[in-house]
Amino acid sequence: MRISSHHVVLFPYMSKGHTIPLLQFARLLLRHRRKQPTITVFTTPKNQPFVSDFLSDTPEINVISLPFPENISGIPPGVESTDTLPSMSLFVPFTRATKLLQPLFEETLKNLPEVSFMVTDGFLWWTSASATKFKIPRLVFFGWNSYSSAVSIAALKRRPDIESQTEPVTLHDFPWIRVTKSDFDNGTDPKQSDPPNTDHAKPAWIHWLDRKREEGRPVLYVAFGTQAEISNKQLKELALGLEDSKVNFLWVTRKDMGDIIGEEFKDRVSENGLIVRDWVDQWEILSHESVKGFLSHCGWNSAQESICIGVPLLAWPMMAEQPLNAKMVVEEIKVGVRVETEDGSAQGFVTREELSRKIQEVMEGETGKLARKNVKEYSKMAKAALVQGTGSSWKNLDLIFEKFM
Repeated sequence: MRISSHHVVLFPYMSKGHTIPLLQFARLLLRHRRKQPTITVFTTPKNQPFVSDFLSDTPEINVISLPFPENISGIPPGVESTDTLPSMSLFVPFTRATKLLQPLFEETLKNLPEVSFMVTDGFLWWTSASATKFKIPRLVFFGWNSYSSAVSIAALKRRPDIESQTEPVTLHDFPWIRVTKSDFDNGTDPKQSDPPNTDHAKPAWIHWLDRKREEGRPVLYVAFGTQAEISNKQLKELALGLEDSKVNFLWVTRKDMGDIIGEEFKDRVSENGLIVRDWVDQWEILSHESVKGFLSHCGWNSAQESICIGVPLLAWPMMAEQPLNAKMVVEEIKVGVRVETEDGSAQGFVTREELSRKIQEVMEGETGKLARKNVKEYSKMAKAALVQGTGSSWKNLDLIFEKFM
């Protein structure tokens, strides 16, 4: 461990979409111009290879692995991340099980250098008691945006007195938007992001994107994170919608699509479509010059990356706060187009006709052109916020250091 008078402990939740932002934050802490702290990241054995690979360019960051609890009812042996849960219905028992890490976490804290402050995930609620016990200031990481939080709080304060899940209503604090009950999913955690590609050789999808760039053919990137549960019927409809749209697409999916849509589909779209089952570097894909649109579940990590890079979104929210993210993307800042389900709910079915129409709209239509123009402006603002020393995000980091170090 590097020697420093300041020490920061980070403990991300066991889900890629929660882990990646905190690991990026760890890197950012090391870049601080005045105070470079010692950093310790807590994780578990099955997650450590990913964490260590992600931080391979910053070996000064210390990674400590705590054994994950065993024999948890409903949780298969060896599962230590929500990304590998057989069903997101197990999210609650999985999250509750993390509390069993508390004794060993506290025992380890005793033997570490004095901690200036810790940043732990909101789903690791029990770390609040640990921080209080050792008199360590604690910051909480929440993997969603302020807009969805503000709208949710407004809805909680004045719950609309309606039974329908899809009837639009106006909130007192947000009179310019209309929401439905189905926009507020109290279920599972939606924040995802694909893990980085650690193979230094160029993957096949990069070569494919390079070829599309040379051909001058814009590409739609299609990905729904690591936790979205999409039925085979819906996946088949999505495939047909992509085919009908005639656009070039790069589709990243965890499932073997050959079993769902048949090998003949791959043959039919071989010239304009590529399906990838491997982990991909989402930031690298979105940054590629050929990528001109992103069909996304609107998890906050994905939406934020797309906006920061300047790629318009085709928003298809599926759970949790994703409908509110989509509302912000489409209605508030107008950097995307919304996919509509048949029944108006986030869990509803989307037809191939709707998908084909909206894909063409975001890639070639007037609404898509406006979204492309707007997202470029927001991308500029995001880049300005990150400028070292002068950006608003960098100044907020300064405030954290001033308060806790």
